[in-house]
Amino acid sequence: MDRTRWITVGQLGSVFDDGGPMMIIEARSVFGRHRMHRAKAHLILSAIRHRAAELGSRVEFHQVRDYAEIVDGRDDLEVVDPTSYGARRFVRARGLAVLPSRGFVTTEADFAAWAGERGQRRLLLEDFYRAVRVRTGILMEGSDPAGGQWNYDRENRDAPPKGARTLGLPDPWWPVEDDIDAGVREDLDRWQAEGSVDLVGDDGPRRFAVTGAEAEAALAGFVGNRLQRFGPFEDATLAGDWTMAHSLLSAPMNLGVLDPRHVVDTVVAEYRAGRAPISSVEGFVRQVIGWRDYVWHLYWHLGEGYRTDNNHLGAHRDLPREFVELDDAAIEANCLRHAIGGVREHGWAHHIQRLMVIGNWALQRGYDPRQLERWFTDMFVDGTPWVMPVNVIGMSQHADGGTVATKPYASGGAYINRMTDLCGACRFDPKVRLGENACPYTAGYWAFRDRTEPVLRGNFRMAQPFAGLARLADREQVVDQERQREGL
Repeated sequence: MDRTRWITVGQLGSVFDDGGPMMIIEARSVFGRHRMHRAKAHLILSAIRHRAAELGSRVEFHQVRDYAEIVDGRDDLEVVDPTSYGARRFVRARGLAVLPSRGFVTTEADFAAWAGERGQRRLLLEDFYRAVRVRTGILMEGSDPAGGQWNYDRENRDAPPKGARTLGLPDPWWPVEDDIDAGVREDLDRWQAEGSVDLVGDDGPRRFAVTGAEAEAALAGFVGNRLQRFGPFEDATLAGDWTMAHSLLSAPMNLGVLDPRHVVDTVVAEYRAGRAPISSVEGFVRQVIGWRDYVWHLYWHLGEGYRTDNNHLGAHRDLPREFVELDDAAIEANCLRHAIGGVREHGWAHHIQRLMVIGNWALQRGYDPRQLERWFTDMFVDGTPWVMPVNVIGMSQHADGGTVATKPYASGGAYINRMTDLCGACRFDPKVRLGENACPYTAGYWAFRDRTEPVLRGNFRMAQPFAGLARLADREQVVDQERQREGL
């Protein structure tokens, strides 16, 4: 039987197209399940409609309330294995022909074989990353890593340049909105007015690629103008530079319009040609074939209950209104206000803002990790059901008790002061933990240690922090201060 391939969000590029008949379904119910960032809803709808326009007469394009309206009763459909547990249950319950997943450098079979060989050993990112490079030959010189080192992380931790407002780089390549984007904006306006969707955040202009051609242009812009400085400043933040040297390619990769192996090969070619330093190239490659593939495979390996059943630190506080409403104006701490403001404006923040500003704040205050994971998925343009559980439940909130990270990523204001230019304009002092100008991160760090000591005391990597806590002369006052501190 000649089957029609149903392609879903996350499968909107050429790597999912083998030349046969295609089907795309735009189901409005998807956008009404949770409160969602308007820029994210716009991006998904724009990507769907642009792909349908590209495929022309070769695609069935349906705009309906629910997927079942089109899929139920069809016996001629096939699908590349979808990217969430819910979607996989849906297609299997209807007996669709399922092809192996695509869009990652490592296949599910490859990962299963690697994990099976490890026995009882932990599935460490660094081990996985090295195994992928050996298997693929990416950034390898025979059996040795290019440049003589596997990992250049130590070279990629520079603080932002003193006195600089920006990194001084050309603007990233930006897409130009078209009639499809105008139609998306009109529909979102109407759906919001009808009350069928609950959207938050700013919308426009669209800043992320949704087609293969746009993604290629964005990749070329990154390689030509930003890759060289990506490595040194990948952890740094400047108030006047929301993109820094980052690629902005996570959204098109997660939409499926940009093949990650092609991205990596393009970046590695810059190193081979002598146009980009090994530290920047390796740092970027590690994010794509290391971390991105790693969290995809752990999503399946750890099981569906990973995101709902893990709360190792007993964190149960609801997310504050300022997060839910993206109300950065109501936040006093300058670094957090800047990060949440960036999410409101763009539906995006770079990885250190996510981990060490937003995530660190939530970790210290004991926000419910399941609520936080859902928030990250719905508020970020690159948020997907598979990408956020390991990032938030594991890496950011340590709710899995150490499956992903061996210790919590908690830090005081000193780290933020070193890696950003945001503390100087803040009413709080990163060096102070007690009093009216006590930094909520600095004081919050010690209050977090106090709260979690009974759970984490046996963690060998926490011995030094807990020794410092024991010596803290004003421990009780700091803990009481943070317990009573109101607002953000």
